[in-house]
Amino acid sequence: MHGDQGQTSWAYYFNKTFMNKFTVLLLSLMVVPAAVRAQQASTVLVDVDHRQTTSLNGEWHYILDPYLAGLSNFQGAINQHGFFEDREPEAGTNTTAKDGLLEYSFARSPTLKVPGDWNTQREALLNYEGLLWYQRNFEFMPKPGSRVFFHVGAANYKASLFVDGKHICDHEGGFTPFDCEVTSVLHDGKNFAVLAVDDTRLADGIPTLKTDWYNYGGLTRDISLVTVPTTFIDDYDLHLSRTDHKTIEGYVHVIDAQSGSKIQVSIPELSANSDVLVDANGRAAISFVPAGLETWAPGHPKLYKVEVSTGPDKLIDEIGFRTIEVSGSKILLNGKPVFLHGINMHAEAPYRSGRVNTDADVKTLFDWAQELGCNFVRLAHYPHDERMTREADRRGILVWSEVPVYWGIHFADAAVLAKAEQQLGENIRRDRNKASVILWSIANETPSTPARTEFLTKLAAFAHQADTTRLVTAALLVHNGEGAQADTKIVDDPLGKELDVIGTNEYAGWYEMSPEKISNVTWDIRYDKPVIMSEFGGGAKAGLHGPETQRWTEEFQAAIYRNQIAMLNKIPQLRGTTPWILMDFRSPVRVLPGVQDGFNRKGLISNEGKKKLAFFTLQKAYKENALGKAE
Repeated sequence: MHGDQGQTSWAYYFNKTFMNKFTVLLLSLMVVPAAVRAQQASTVLVDVDHRQTTSLNGEWHYILDPYLAGLSNFQGAINQHGFFEDREPEAGTNTTAKDGLLEYSFARSPTLKVPGDWNTQREALLNYEGLLWYQRNFEFMPKPGSRVFFHVGAANYKASLFVDGKHICDHEGGFTPFDCEVTSVLHDGKNFAVLAVDDTRLADGIPTLKTDWYNYGGLTRDISLVTVPTTFIDDYDLHLSRTDHKTIEGYVHVIDAQSGSKIQVSIPELSANSDVLVDANGRAAISFVPAGLETWAPGHPKLYKVEVSTGPDKLIDEIGFRTIEVSGSKILLNGKPVFLHGINMHAEAPYRSGRVNTDADVKTLFDWAQELGCNFVRLAHYPHDERMTREADRRGILVWSEVPVYWGIHFADAAVLAKAEQQLGENIRRDRNKASVILWSIANETPSTPARTEFLTKLAAFAHQADTTRLVTAALLVHNGEGAQADTKIVDDPLGKELDVIGTNEYAGWYEMSPEKISNVTWDIRYDKPVIMSEFGGGAKAGLHGPETQRWTEEFQAAIYRNQIAMLNKIPQLRGTTPWILMDFRSPVRVLPGVQDGFNRKGLISNEGKKKLAFFTLQKAYKENALGKAE
């Protein structure tokens, strides 16, 4: 999103003065004693929501730790015990026989619901940023001949996992899943897990220090134990060939498989089977042509039960098969031009606020999108809960999925690029078999500098290499012409050369000019590629009415949409629109009393569920196909 008070440039937010003032050395959560140092890196297991799992959702005890006391004692030395121990005082005392003075107790501490951000569960935690320790006991009986992984759907922003007092793994990134093996540390019967989660915003993080959304901290998505055989399928990719639109191709990867082991892929509804053998790297290429295959598309979201098996491991997924590609300025779905009638969504829970993490949250958001007439959503500005992409698959809603390379991150830092690639890779790995996902977005509103363009060129190449079946995009900034061309929007960002689809954000009628002058805007787009107007719109306080000339009224917002629709229809390369945004969402930079009150008010629907006039303006255009053409 662009800034307030009529400013449209990225520099309004990230000028040199701001960065100098707020670039500070932040203590990392990852400083832990050598005795409990992590023994492994995290991974991402695909199709976890169809695996055999033991849910660890529910009430977790928590301890606030703003001074990082669980990692070091008050003398500053490293604490060899810390909050990752499961010690309890002897009855009637505050000491243990083994260790002497004990100054914390998870059992006596309050609880938080998991999944859930901590900010909206306790009034005192609304603005807390820092380290928080989660703990819960659980019963578990490992099965012989199996392996167990601890699955975290998302933990914002850094997390360290301890199981039965042992440091298992660490993860950075607040919106992607990770899985850590705990087979060797689990006991029959009682076990305990501790997760240290730190949502401190970092200058070298992804995203960086400042965003236009709320930094909800905590274990915001599902937590579970995943049981798999000792030899198991950890990854697969099954998609429809762009070459003939008939062949299902891809690969299956098996952990600890012997070369020559058999893998079977089957689609029972089509009586289709493919038997292949893994190579020395545990990988097998897949290619077969099932008869009678129906392609997935909006209006016909056909999903097939697909079984992938090897030895004792069998996974069942629900997969739709479709192709997505570009031809000149056209976007082709299953070989045919498509126009994307879309809307932006944040992962803000309707009505209650906080992070989306329930089926009810997802249903409400998609019900609204479909009522609006959408066949497309942009999941901004980070990977959303897997429930969202599953629901999009079921409903036939196309998806733009994004990583939080947002505004002005440290583009010259190779370590930051590695973080961006990690998060993008985790997102791709989780959702590569979701038919709904057609676009990987690598950035939003980044400054056009040589360092940034080099950074994002590498990230685009990473996305294309990791997934050859989808399109790569980014939401770019536009700039105005000069003199007599002051009302011309120019799209010439050098990053456009690396993208399959050009996304661009503009706020004519809100940050510049009045709504009735939007008709003066013309466009100079210097790429023969499809264009998605990835953001446009303006703010309104739900229930505030007045003349179309009065800012913050529903009438003013509706006038912006009405005039934008007429203007956008003049762009020949336009192949999609995602106005900003479906619902008002919490943001610390939106503070105007009596209007914003800590919320970005550009939603077509208020955070309390009230539809504004602009909702119906856009709905009419979408349902009457009065906005955009597929070719």
